[in-house]
Amino acid sequence: MAEDLERVKKRVEELREEIRKHDYYYYVLNQPIISDAEYDRLFRELQELEEKYPELITPDSPTQRVGAPPAEEFAPVHHAIPMLSLQNCFTQEEFLEWDRRVRRLLGGERPVYVCEPKLDGLSVELMYEDGVFTVGSTRGDGYVGEDVTRNLRTIRQLPLKLLPLDGRVPRLLEVRGEVYMEKEAFRRLNREREERGEPPFANPRNAAAGSLRQLDPSITAGRPLKLFCYALGRVEGLEIKTQEELLTLLARLGFPVNPLWRRCEGPEEVFEFYRELLERRGDLPYEADGCVVKVNDFSQRELLGEVSRAPRWAIAFKFPAEEATTRVLDIVVQVGRTGALTPVAILEPVEVSGVTVSRATLHNEDEVKRKDVRIGDWVVVRRAGEVIPEVVKSIPERRTGKEREFRMPARCPACGGPVVRPPGEVAHRCENLSCPARIKESIRHFASRRAADIEGLGEKLVDQLVEKGLVRRISDLYRLTKEELAALERMGEKSAQNLLEQLERSKGMSLARFIYALGIRYVGEHTAEVLAERFGSLEELANASYEELVEIPEIGPRIAQSIVDFFASEDNRRLIAELAALGIAPRSEAKPPEEKPLSGKTFVFTGRLSGLSREEARRLVESRGGRVASSVSRKVDYVVVGEEPGSKLARARELGIPILSEREFRELLGG
Repeated sequence: MAEDLERVKKRVEELREEIRKHDYYYYVLNQPIISDAEYDRLFRELQELEEKYPELITPDSPTQRVGAPPAEEFAPVHHAIPMLSLQNCFTQEEFLEWDRRVRRLLGGERPVYVCEPKLDGLSVELMYEDGVFTVGSTRGDGYVGEDVTRNLRTIRQLPLKLLPLDGRVPRLLEVRGEVYMEKEAFRRLNREREERGEPPFANPRNAAAGSLRQLDPSITAGRPLKLFCYALGRVEGLEIKTQEELLTLLARLGFPVNPLWRRCEGPEEVFEFYRELLERRGDLPYEADGCVVKVNDFSQRELLGEVSRAPRWAIAFKFPAEEATTRVLDIVVQVGRTGALTPVAILEPVEVSGVTVSRATLHNEDEVKRKDVRIGDWVVVRRAGEVIPEVVKSIPERRTGKEREFRMPARCPACGGPVVRPPGEVAHRCENLSCPARIKESIRHFASRRAADIEGLGEKLVDQLVEKGLVRRISDLYRLTKEELAALERMGEKSAQNLLEQLERSKGMSLARFIYALGIRYVGEHTAEVLAERFGSLEELANASYEELVEIPEIGPRIAQSIVDFFASEDNRRLIAELAALGIAPRSEAKPPEEKPLSGKTFVFTGRLSGLSREEARRLVESRGGRVASSVSRKVDYVVVGEEPGSKLARARELGIPILSEREFRELLGG
């Protein structure tokens, strides 16, 4: 018996040490080395052992605290009411067990619940005195957080002054919420970081945490952070009785509140909310890893109380993990439409958010080296919504010494042609224009939903068309006959006719879609729309000079050069001529120029404006024909300076760009 207790004691200490290490990586360094699901398993094992052997519980156990110590760079903020963590459940059975416990503690009374999406962000507390925002802090260890007031001020959704209720504001109000970054903004931020040669963030939560904990608030201001509020700390001057009332009141005071919350009368309604949210998960603009279920009535919450680490009146009903740990069986190379070679990890199949994942992108050789991913490694794999699964990081601690490093091949795996890495680029490329892999990817891109949108031209059909020699370039698609298509595997006359009709319909695609479909390097959907609006026809765009292109605010030197190079290619010009001869006549989307007071003028804002928000300032500029840029360059006409300006002011002075105060900006707008 003593031996068993000693064995359990040893395991408990191992778990505590492991969890402390991961807490440090997650909360202090913002660099988690295991998935959330694996961390949850470790924590639950420790909880179960401590529940079974309560004599082993110590004050310094991770189950007796909330997070990790605050970073030393920020002043400490003591939370008057601790910011506790939440218990987790992962199945309906576990939730029903929690529900039974709640009802038992309430003397058999059945509570009403309020369900809200559980965001994967950074918890913060916002203090308002007499309606004015005074202090903002992170959760830290639940008792002491970090003072990030100046950084929080840069989040546009955060009210600096509360809206009055019946002409009054509470004397003291501590509001709690979550700072997060939307998925598309996260992807855009990572693309920008990669272009600057900076390492990408692992996930939106890390990006939000890293952005909010910047020592320079101007860096935070340039990051697309958002906020949802949902809880309270101390309150003076308000009486709130339920979570429903709180969420309604927060919105009236000016706080952003997630509109997806719902009142639920019992477990079945909770399960219905959970299922609906899980189905919508991929379409949500932000990362959500479950739903939070809270007892609605605050008086019932007081009866339920809390345990050392979490309230008894709330629980996080977690979704299936979007991150998982698995092993890399091999690393292969795929060839894209531009000839770029992309390393892809072949994985030991693992379930991630309900989908079995067996492949994940590694982006490029530099990324493989940066993450130090080797064949045979254990890795963390991430899948968010419809995003292609990617390897987040390797786990060197689990290596055995048998792992092998990856090397980019010297010859193209699809055609055997030489592989080169152009100076200044991260991607290796096959330069053979006749490479079958490049041709297939070009056709798939051209036919994709946001380009020509040719329904029925799927991956396997494209493979057949190229491998049988029926299609050697995009223009060949429009020369296909019904007989040729009907003779292909899994194609009949009806399918062939449907595809021909889709091809005919695509001939009238918009100019923006056609520009995007051509697959010009660095030209995405938005850039294609800008080019279509600016030039009005493909002929005008094809004849545009580098100087004309870089004058367009959204077009930088790299994109401009890529466009010029594309249309300078004799092969590309011949392809466009062939498409025109076959009847592809993209619709012009050019708009007649409208002369406005600020037409052609570009503004940049830095610092906090006292009389209006950044969004209001942007709308004022755009309504008068101008535009607002996020960074200072020689294309900028004015830099508007508010309180506590950042590094953009120094850059403006360096370039000799006119600097306007807020008063001068208003005068320029005409009051």
